[in-house]
Amino acid sequence: MKKPKSDYVIQTVTHALALLEAFEGEEELGVTELARRLDLHKNNVFRLLATLEEKGYIEQDPGSERYRLGVRCLEIGQSFSRNRSLVRHARPHLENLVRETGESAHLAVLRDFHVVYLDGEPSAQLVRAASRSGERLPAHCTAAGKVLLGCADDRLRQEFDRLWVAAGRLERRTRATILDREKLFEAFRAAAGQRYALDDEECEVGMRCAAAPVYEASGRSVAALVVSGPSYRLETQRLLDQVVPALSASAERLSGRLGYLT
Repeated sequence: MKKPKSDYVIQTVTHALALLEAFEGEEELGVTELARRLDLHKNNVFRLLATLEEKGYIEQDPGSERYRLGVRCLEIGQSFSRNRSLVRHARPHLENLVRETGESAHLAVLRDFHVVYLDGEPSAQLVRAASRSGERLPAHCTAAGKVLLGCADDRLRQEFDRLWVAAGRLERRTRATILDREKLFEAFRAAAGQRYALDDEECEVGMRCAAAPVYEASGRSVAALVVSGPSYRLETQRLLDQVVPALSASAERLSGRLGYLT
């Protein structure tokens, strides 16, 4: 018989979440007040606060020595709100891309140097790209990854270079996967200049993709629209002549919905 999920609950995590929730409607709280509200010993509360402060979820006022929610809580909340809004606004553009190109379309974001596919619309073709919604793929061998890293700021690419390229973490998915640092960074520069990137069977044999960046109001690239299909249908010239213009137009319209002004 399957155990109830409550059997797997970690008490320390429950206490940490309860501590964060205690700040709802409160600007600042002290250790004594938190201990009373949570029915925990002050030493336990202090250890929880120290851990959350280290991770940016809690801040301590140096003057009053009381605690308040940290900026990381705001970032997480904004990320949740942004992703929900992003998926909602992107849905009609995915459907339109499938109608215009006849191929599958996806919405993707960059997370920890992986491409995460948030939503997708399948092609009506019998042979088509499989839905990748919820899937994670390495950024270096995908059109979405190349365009998101290419259109990001230099610091992100430097971090990718240090943590992935120099560390030898680039995975060879196919014979066409780019592993050479100079060629890869040239692909990033090209994606930034063109505002699109291609995947020529670099992630999966027999599959080609194109991606274009989506920008938010601040001018930061936050996602990519992707069109994928079998290589025999998506020849390079068709990608450039038909798919890329449709992608770029859709990405520009979606960016406008998110407040980005060209």
